[in-house]
Amino acid sequence: MKILVTGANGFLGSWVTKALVNEGHNVYALVRPKSDISELEGVNCKYVHGDVTDIHSLLEAFKGVDTVFHLAGVIAYKKSQRAMMDKVNVQGTANVVSVCREHKVRRLVYLSSVVAIGAGYTPNDILNEESPYNVADLNLGYFETKHQAEQIVKAACDKGEINAVMLNPSTIYGAGDAKKGSRKMQLKVAQGKLKFYTSGGVNVVAVEDVVAGILSAWKNGRKGERYILSGENILIKDLFAMIAAEAGVKAPSHLLPDGLLHAVGAVGDFMEKMGLKGPLSRENAYTATMYHWFDSSKAQSELDFKPRPAREAIHNSVQWMKDQGLLS
Repeated sequence: MKILVTGANGFLGSWVTKALVNEGHNVYALVRPKSDISELEGVNCKYVHGDVTDIHSLLEAFKGVDTVFHLAGVIAYKKSQRAMMDKVNVQGTANVVSVCREHKVRRLVYLSSVVAIGAGYTPNDILNEESPYNVADLNLGYFETKHQAEQIVKAACDKGEINAVMLNPSTIYGAGDAKKGSRKMQLKVAQGKLKFYTSGGVNVVAVEDVVAGILSAWKNGRKGERYILSGENILIKDLFAMIAAEAGVKAPSHLLPDGLLHAVGAVGDFMEKMGLKGPLSRENAYTATMYHWFDSSKAQSELDFKPRPAREAIHNSVQWMKDQGLLS
């Protein structure tokens, strides 16, 4: 059985690829010709060159494929990166769906994100698969493009054009996550260099549990359904305290007021328009002050998803930073 993974050389993609190879499958990693494939070193998979934004490369790569795991995507929070997210997250997913339909691929496993569901404005907002998308008015690029991409997959499924299952992981922690561009803040916390925390909340899930959930969804998930793969809901203050405790450094102790954060974000957006590098963006400000809290009951009951405590996932993340000499 031929299996193809897009985004195979990324953090989660490499974990999924390794898991599929370990199960004995014939795995092909779709990578661009100049991609960094160090995450797949020693993994017994085959490489096929292609790009989700180039439909012709997919037409060749998807030949004879039984299942596609679509993980390729761009995470970004600046207005200047919106076009790239539209191209990769939205059009790239439309291309994947189109080629799956054309080649009659038996199963598409689409890695969406909890941002496609939305976010809460208070600690009482805990979202599930049925929650209405509630952040459209903010026009946040990453949220919007992942939401649109998931709608493309869902629509094709509802029309009977493809057989797909959609997965919405929360914030994934584990060995190797510090390499992600979106983890600079957490690395600073572990190095004892960050003094401030923000008001919002986050959901922490271990990479090992997400991978198990993905494989279970592939085998047991219902066609056209979305499943939240989330773990423990915690405040950002408590997340930073856990990271600092694991690293043996002082935790950030000053709350950055929401108003100040949004003001700095607005300044950052203005600086970016002028071609300068801002401290953070409006999108960063919103993301840091909302409550990204979710309920994974559906995945627990249908996929036998068993998330471990946040502390364990954070321990594995920080231990990897230590092993790599990132905290010395």
